[in-house]
Amino acid sequence: MNTIYALASARGKSGVAVIRISGPDAFPAARSLAGSLPEPRRAGLRRLVEDGDILDEAVVLCFAADASFTGEETVELHVHGATATVAAVLAALSRLPGLRLAEPGEFTRRALENGRIDLAQVEGLSDLIEAETEAQRRQALRVLSGKVGAKAEEWRSALIRAAALIEATIDFADEDVPVDVAPEVLSLIADVRADLTRQLAGYGAAEMIREGFEVAIVGRPNAGKSTLLNALAGREAAITSEHAGTTRDVIEVRMDLGGFAVLLLDTAGLRETEDVVEGIGIERALERAELADLRVFLGDGEETPLLQPREGDIMVQGKSDLAGVMTGGLSVSGKTGEGLDALVAEIGSRAAERASGAGLITRERHRAAIGRALVALESAELEVRNGPDRAELASENLRGAIRALDSLVGRVDVEDLLDQIFSSFCIGK
Repeated sequence: MNTIYALASARGKSGVAVIRISGPDAFPAARSLAGSLPEPRRAGLRRLVEDGDILDEAVVLCFAADASFTGEETVELHVHGATATVAAVLAALSRLPGLRLAEPGEFTRRALENGRIDLAQVEGLSDLIEAETEAQRRQALRVLSGKVGAKAEEWRSALIRAAALIEATIDFADEDVPVDVAPEVLSLIADVRADLTRQLAGYGAAEMIREGFEVAIVGRPNAGKSTLLNALAGREAAITSEHAGTTRDVIEVRMDLGGFAVLLLDTAGLRETEDVVEGIGIERALERAELADLRVFLGDGEETPLLQPREGDIMVQGKSDLAGVMTGGLSVSGKTGEGLDALVAEIGSRAAERASGAGLITRERHRAAIGRALVALESAELEVRNGPDRAELASENLRGAIRALDSLVGRVDVEDLLDQIFSSFCIGK
């Protein structure tokens, strides 16, 4: 295994830059520059020197293999963040035998391979790095903390127990095992299926937090949609004009509203038209509005054609500085800013309501794995109900469910089943 090194902090000038070294030669490599190393997990100030040339004074941190992120001996050099300083230290490391520059994501990959984190935690770490909103940060931390892995381990243990009971009836029928294991097996399957179904139901909300909450602003031409979008975005994202039909394509602006990532969509004004180009824009507006998580209907006193509000949509009176406040509802003015705070709060409230049902799974890969497990468990339950003669098929379906769930975090083999059988039924005494 090579020893790898890389700049772990952002590139560019900074007060401090962190250079990470990981692998079997991490300690000797750092010692060759620093002279001596502090005790693991204790910071020490050291002068970094190469062939008598002082590179920098750095804070040095060492981590033993069993206490490091990668599961290998690791050293962090906290150097001054000047571009030249970082380049000089990296160049010195490149000249040491046994060291090479790390590939993208290689520190995290080694952590996975060495059992320090599971695959779901890798994805949580990636999401945490990319998090733009408070909701995304909290969700990523939940995954990074290992909650998906812990839940998967609960499901895994229950299914291993169920498979062990079935295996016992097949291979050890003459031993001291329960005569009818079906009730316990069915109970274990039912509990896991119910939990998996709940997680699957919460996938849409979790994905919304991660990917963003789409909000389409819809209404008649010249209702003030583009002006409202610009006011919410705080910049001129869309062209505005007193002439109706200015917006021909869907304009997207990503922003943080109430702690949630929101993708605001400014759409073409909805009306009957013979203009071919405007008609294409209206078709696109209708398509995106149908797919959006939420629609904000910006009214101008007339009914919006071509699109009917659905439950949960927000009805808003536009151009309130001209039309006055709409009785019993929200009113806004993109020009003066009147009512914007109330609209933002309402959108944030709707997003929070949707997000409250979020489960632990956040990616399509997770959803697909749980979907495969549910199909296998449904078949396993059917085979168990069909009687002992179908035990082998029930066992294989349980193994299929276990393999599907293993794709989230790890894998299971026959030894796990045998260990469970031996400890539970005193087989082989």
